[in-house]
Formats: sequence, structure tokens, C-alpha cells
Amino acid sequence: MDLSKKNVALLAACQALLLANNSVLITVNALAGYSLATNKALATLPVTAYFLGSALSTLPMSLLMKRHGRRAGFSAGAACAMLGALLCAFAIYSRNFWLLCAGTLVLGIYFAAGQYYRFAAAETVPARFKATAISLVLGGGIVGGFLGPETSKLTRDLVEGQLYAGAYFSLVVFALLAVLILRWLQIPALSAAETQSAGRPIGEIARQPAFLVAVLCGVVGYGVMNLLMTATPLAMVACQHPFTAAAFVIQWHMVAMFAPSFGTGPLIQRIGPLPVMLVGTVLASACVAVALSGIEVIHFWLALVLLGLAWNFMYLGATTLLTETHTPAERGKVQGVNDMAISFTMVLSSLSVGALFTYKGWQIMNALAAPFIILCAVALMWLAIVRRARPKAVSS
Repeated sequence: MDLSKKNVALLAACQALLLANNSVLITVNALAGYSLATNKALATLPVTAYFLGSALSTLPMSLLMKRHGRRAGFSAGAACAMLGALLCAFAIYSRNFWLLCAGTLVLGIYFAAGQYYRFAAAETVPARFKATAISLVLGGGIVGGFLGPETSKLTRDLVEGQLYAGAYFSLVVFALLAVLILRWLQIPALSAAETQSAGRPIGEIARQPAFLVAVLCGVVGYGVMNLLMTATPLAMVACQHPFTAAAFVIQWHMVAMFAPSFGTGPLIQRIGPLPVMLVGTVLASACVAVALSGIEVIHFWLALVLLGLAWNFMYLGATTLLTETHTPAERGKVQGVNDMAISFTMVLSSLSVGALFTYKGWQIMNALAAPFIILCAVALMWLAIVRRARPKAVSS
């Protein structure tokens, strides 16, 4: 098999395991936190700790990979997943809410490392196939979208008297499988000159219109998705829907996030990232409209499917756009800054879920997302105008 195709296939498998890990956490973290927290407004703090761990380690992980290679960074992330999952399981045994938060904080390092699967795929193929490689790797998440929620349903009650402990134990297995797969990964290393070179200052890179829009859409796309996705299990349980219904909705949300990837990449190659991202903002607006229209299972399901589709278009488009703004020597800091901004946004959104849901409710949370979606749409139209007016002056 061609080396680039093999690497993309291996990275897609790792993405599937990462998303299985994530979807288990999405399904059980808020509910486990709710069961352990004395103050129920803090129920989603374990979710926040997960994204805080990712935010704090995103830039260091990117720089580590620049120095020691992608495989070393990905393996270190998987090791942290095993440690964090065991801490979470022990927290359930000991009824310790703060230990649960500590465990998810460590698990966040795995998420930070896994965020670079998509960039690693872009680096292993010719430039004209970058969007397709990124989309194929993200498409691996569809397996995780099915596997994670099904695993959470099967393992939620696996350990008698310790609700959710079995789900956390399952994450150790996912991480071990990722370590085994990574043994065959062969990503070309940077040259000595590229490793030593710092490239342009980040301030100069950040002044590019394409960089600004890529980061904005990545941040808003992930932030809105995380806010509404994290709140969904809480909202459904509050509406007297069973846990299995919440797991079903999250499962289809994850599928909607990653299934379109097999077509999104080629579409971006054909028409460019900006139109695709703009369609993403339309889908996100439709999600808000559906969520505001009712609280039956069908409303949650359709809203979360639309939310997943919107994320796919915005995130994949933003990732492709970002790769156009830096040289190989600059990729460590540019990718690190971008993903750190996304991670801190996810910290803020997940931290807000408990209080917003407790004091404002599901529908207000959806209404608050609308202005940010509109901002992205305006920014995309602005960049399209800038590129049409000054095509040679914009990185592309």
C-alpha cells in the first residue's frame, strides 16, 4: 500500500478510537458529575476539566510533535488517556467528585493530541489532496460515533453498584488499541532546518484575513457544538426521556459530525472552503430553530443531527483554510495556537453549561448561540469579498 494511503488509514482508525472515547465521555460525564456533585450547577465541571486539560496541553503537544515527531506525541496522548480513565473509574468507586474532574483533566491531554490527526494527514499527501485526506481522517469518527454510545450503554451498569465505572474502564481499551495502531504510523519528519526555524512571528501570521476567519469559524463551530451537545443529555433527562434515548441522540449526532466527511473534502477541493463553511452556518441556524420548536425526542434528534452536520462543514473547512496560512516550519505554533483557542472556547462553553441549564434552561442556551453563528457567516462573506478584491495579497 502507498505510504500516504496507509498513514491516512491508520490516522482514520485512531480518529475512530478518539471519537469512541469522546462519545462515551459526552454520554456519561455530565451525568456522572451530576450524581457526585453536591452543587448540581457544577455537574458539567468534569466536562470542563476535560477541555481544560486539552487547552493547557494543546500548544505544548504541538511543539513536542514538531521536535520529536507525530507518533511520539500521539502515543503520549494515548498513555494519558489510560491514566485519566483509571482515575475517573476510581473516582466513581470513592464517590469523589474532584477526583473525577482530575481524571477528565488528564484525559483532555489525549484529546489535545488527537486533534492533530487531521493535520498529520494533510502532511502526508500532496497539497492538492489535503482536504480529502483531512476529511477521510475525520470520517473515521463515524465508527466512534456508533461505538462510543453503544459502549456506554453496555458498560454503564457493568460494575455492580458503581454506576458509570465500567464506561470509564472501556476507555483504557480504546487507548491501548490506539497505541498498537500507532506502531505502523510513518509520518515524514521535518528537516533539521524546519525544526530549528521559527518562521514568521505569530502576530504577522495572525494578520492574514484567512487565518482570522479560519480560527473564528473553528472556535465558534466547536464552541456552539460543545455547548449544545454537552447540555443535551441533561436536557433530555430533565424532560423525562430515558438514558437510552439520550445515548441514541448523541450517537446520531456523532454520526452526523463525521459521516459527511467522505464528501466534504472533495467538495472543498472543488468549490473551496468558504462556501462549504457558509453552508455550515446555515445548518447551525437550522439546529437552533429546531431546538426552539419543541422538547420531544424527535426535536433533540433533529437538532443534534443538524448541529453535527454544521460542525463538519465549519470545522473541516476551517482546518483546510488554516493549512493555507503557514509554512512547514510555522505549523507547530500556528496549529497549536488555533487548537488552543478552540480548546479554551470549549472550556468556557462546557463551564457555562451547568449554570446556563440550571438557571436559564435548554431553549435560552440555543438562543444564545445564534449571534455567534451570524458572526461567522458575516466573516466568511467578508473574506470572500477581500479575496475577490485582492486575490494575490491573500494567502491561498
